[in-house]
Amino acid sequence: MAELTTVKDLSDDLARHVLRTATGKARELDCKMNVAVVGSDGNLKSFFRMEGAWTGSIDIAIKKAKTARLFNMSTGEVGKLSQPGGSFYQIEHSNGGLVTFPGGIPLKTAQGDIVGAIGASGDTVENEHKVALAGVEYLLKALKGE
Repeated sequence: MAELTTVKDLSDDLARHVLRTATGKARELDCKMNVAVVGSDGNLKSFFRMEGAWTGSIDIAIKKAKTARLFNMSTGEVGKLSQPGGSFYQIEHSNGGLVTFPGGIPLKTAQGDIVGAIGASGDTVENEHKVALAGVEYLLKALKGE
């Protein structure tokens, strides 16, 4: 007998809290960023453009989140695999354009279920990763009831 799977996804409220935590980290780092959260299907769930954030980073933040969700790994990892000779070489040209540098991270439950992804853009890739990671850490704490 065939069985259906249950898809876990972020609620609207949880996505907004992840976003708020990430933008709070950006403020702490004194960065002006665009931050995107996609749901388990890879489509945009929540987005925030901080005042003064680069317009060009809007699309990058969304594509970082999408890339992290489509491949279930951080965009930094996708970037390593997409170097010349790598198994993902030129993958950034697929799926309507992907981003292969840090700042996009899957959002997972403590059990490893992927429920979405977050992407941040507008500063150094190191700070973008820190901002996205703040959202990831918030989600894990929220799901544990902390």
